[in-house]
Amino acid sequence: MDLFGDLRRMNKRQLYYQVLNFAMIVSSALMIWKGLIVVTGSESPIVVVLSGSMEPAFHRGDLLFLTNFHEDPIRAGEIVVFKVEGRDIPIVHRVIKVHEKDSGDIKFLTKGDNNEVDDRGLYKEGQNWLEKKDVVGRARGFLPYVGMVTIVMNDYPKFKVREIKTSVVTILTLIILHMYLYASLGSFVTSAVTCSNLAGYNEAFGPKKGGRFHRFCIHLLKNYCKTTLV
Repeated sequence: MDLFGDLRRMNKRQLYYQVLNFAMIVSSALMIWKGLIVVTGSESPIVVVLSGSMEPAFHRGDLLFLTNFHEDPIRAGEIVVFKVEGRDIPIVHRVIKVHEKDSGDIKFLTKGDNNEVDDRGLYKEGQNWLEKKDVVGRARGFLPYVGMVTIVMNDYPKFKVREIKTSVVTILTLIILHMYLYASLGSFVTSAVTCSNLAGYNEAFGPKKGGRFHRFCIHLLKNYCKTTLV
């Protein structure tokens, strides 16, 4: 199929309309992400648990929803996501000790529920306590195993691509794109096309229906799956 030939034969108004629709889809995904950042106060309002250090509270692949309102004091027993200098991936652990100075400054110590020792060995050299500036957010809710695709991408380097590594923006964009294609083409794109099983795209796409631009979008999505997940 000559996809670029199909595009050239499209009516300019149709092409403009379809490109505009696609741009609105991507913009909507970005707006949702930015909106979540504003509403939650966290730079990463959604994160995935990558290890078993918090079992049985959370398991690998659980999707956590975070908030990070600085006026709320941190208390022992809370589950926080924090960054450590020299580590790319934030850590999800529980606060076990809180030390509050007379000045009002708060420092705290964390530990994984499934770990035998506290996290001082994970902090940067010479650091014994975390501060509020280290916190990415505090866990407010979760969905079990929804983030398993991120586990696959981190455990198996051949599934990684720099542009989408642990990118929730990309996941949201693909979900919204799937919803758009499903609404436009009916049964053409089945519910099998989700972020949790993109590697099976060959089985997920049905007979070729719809307009030329829709077929072009599907072709791009297939190639995207090939280059990022295989």
